[in-house]
Parts: sequence; C-alpha cells; structure tokens
Amino acid sequence: MKRRLAILGSTGSIGRNTLDVVAKKSGMFEVVSLAAARSVELLAEQARLFEPEILAVLDEQAARALKKLLPANLKNKVVFGSAGYLEATLANDPDLVLSAMVGSAGLLPTYAAVEAGIDVALANKETLVAAGELVMAKAGEKGASLIPVDSEHSAIFQCLMGNHKNEVRHIWLTASGGPFRNYPADELAAVTAKQALKHPNWSMGPKITIDSATLMNKGLEVIEARWLFDTGFNEIKVVIHPQSMIHSLVEYVDGSFVAQMGPADMRIPIAFALGYPERLDWGLETLDLTAMSDLTFEEPDLTRFPALALAFEAGRAGGAAPAVLNGANEVAVASFLNGNLDFCGITACVQAVLESSGHNGADSVAEVLEADRWAREKASDWLKARGV
Repeated sequence: MKRRLAILGSTGSIGRNTLDVVAKKSGMFEVVSLAAARSVELLAEQARLFEPEILAVLDEQAARALKKLLPANLKNKVVFGSAGYLEATLANDPDLVLSAMVGSAGLLPTYAAVEAGIDVALANKETLVAAGELVMAKAGEKGASLIPVDSEHSAIFQCLMGNHKNEVRHIWLTASGGPFRNYPADELAAVTAKQALKHPNWSMGPKITIDSATLMNKGLEVIEARWLFDTGFNEIKVVIHPQSMIHSLVEYVDGSFVAQMGPADMRIPIAFALGYPERLDWGLETLDLTAMSDLTFEEPDLTRFPALALAFEAGRAGGAAPAVLNGANEVAVASFLNGNLDFCGITACVQAVLESSGHNGADSVAEVLEADRWAREKASDWLKARGV
C-alpha cells in the first residue's frame, strides 16, 4: 500500500523539496492533496504531475485563476479558504500530513490533523510556538505522532532515539548566525531586505530567511523544542555554528554529546520524516568528511540580536505570550520585506507589542487565535504610529 500524503504549503521551499523527494520514491507514496496560497501557476504544474484528489488555495480569486490553468479532470477538485484547507488536510484519509504552511496560518489545519489522529510531519514551527501545549496534549490523546522536519528538530529527534529523557542534560540548537553574524551593531539598521535574504547556507522562503537573520527563527525553534521534546527552557541551549554541518546536538548526563550531521539540504530531514520509522536510501547528497572545513562554535550575541532573548522570555512567560511574539513578528517581517521598516525595527516592534500585552491564558485554539489577532493589530498600530 502506498503511503497517502497531504502536503500543506506545497509551493513553498519545504513543499517543493518534499515533492522532489516523493518523486524519487513514487512507488511508495501517493499525493492526495496539495495546498498553497496564491502561487497558482506552480500549483497547477504540481497538480498535473501528481494528480491529487484535492487542491486548496487561499481565496476564491486564486481558485478561479487556478482552474483556468488545470486540465478538465482536475478543475472540479479546487477548494479555497479555511474550509478548503481543512478539507485538504482531512479528506481522502491521508496517512501523513506534511504541515509546511507559512506562519500561524498552519495552526488550524495542523491541529485538525492531530485531532483526527493523523500523523504530522511538522515544518510549521509556529503551530507549536503559538499552541504547543494544546497541540501536544491533543496528539497524546489521539495517538498522533509529530515528526519534526526542521533540520534542527529532526537532528534532536534522531539524537534522542534509543535513549531516556532522564539521561539528557541539555538540548543544543545550532544556528548559522545568518548573513549579519559579523556586522557591527551600528550598521544593522541600514541593511536591506535584499541583503537579509542572502542566507549563507540555506535556501528558504523569505519569511524564515529574515527570521534567521534576526535570530528570531532560532528563538521560535527554542519554543518549538520545549514542546516537541517535553523539556524546560533551562535545558535548551543555542550555539552559533556557521558551517551548518552539525544540525543540532544532545548532551547527556555522562558528558557525552550526540550530534547529527549532514549537508545543508532540507530534503534530508524531509526524507527522514516521510520514511520514519524506516531510513530509506533516497539517493541524496552526503557529506565528504575529508573535504570539510573546520567546525566552529560561538555564543550568540544577544546585544546585536535581541530577538533570541525575547523568544526565551516569551516562552518562559507562557500563556498567550508566544502567540503574541509570533503574530507581531509576522507583521514586522512583512513590513521589512516591503521596504517600510528598518531591520532593527523588526525586533523593536515585537518587543513593544510583548510589553503591552498582559500575556493572558491560551487555553483553547480560539484563545490562541485571538492572541494572534490582537498582536497583529497592535503591531500594525505601532508601525502606523511611526509612519511606517
């Protein structure tokens, strides 16, 4: 029997890499649904290649545009909006949902998959940032597994295999440091979106690339790790590793460190998640150990990159604070990408919104979504007040 896949965010970087991996083992997988936002030309191409049973897009306008590009046998399979995304997630009995939608938009479909007892290959870190306690509790209740796709969390997941939780001293998340790792602090405000989008090691979507430049991405990963691995924030460490060859490490109580290494190729953790619990030969690139340069490690500079400290603060505060952090960050990053906000203003905006928040509880998905809405509104108000 082929493993049936629902791929949410199929036109993004993770989605495209996932379909590339699936194509290498076409006899093992069947793509039953694809979901995207408005990249209808690419989605139409993917639909012709994989012939899913459902195609979901953001709105009716995108749905109309998509139908014009599809052959007759696929036109009647297009759905849109929140209901469409849920249909793409749950219909046709997928065995695995690849959750790779950008930002908090991935929360409802991912939660719906878990609530239905469907395993999730999780690339949408914002789901656990905003609602980690709710999602993990529901996964435990329904027997759904969350298999991490982020390279760092996939690495930790693999380093923990076969060991006991009480043997772990620290989880170490590695970070490349982004394109501005060595920039003087007084030059950061002037950097452009074009510069920030030139990640030194990874090819990713624009939002996550900017988050990597501010180190907010690593902060979001810290919160995600707290829930994925049921650990405390004091047990999670971050280290800058510019070569991005060690994807993360686990430190054990006996002094041993277990690390996972590999090329900076997202297809490797994607392939691990799709094949889990088996390891399959996908014909992907491997490391040439004899050609490797020195591996170096540094402390993150929280003075120049305060976003990481903000994320630790929000994570420890709990309640709605992580959802507020994430919502405000999404608005601020969009403003920077549009050329309206300077680079340092991203973190300043997030900090201002966090400081104005009462960090109320987030005891339901509805409360999490309300915290997200509130944070976006406050971030927009902050930007307007500064003429942005």
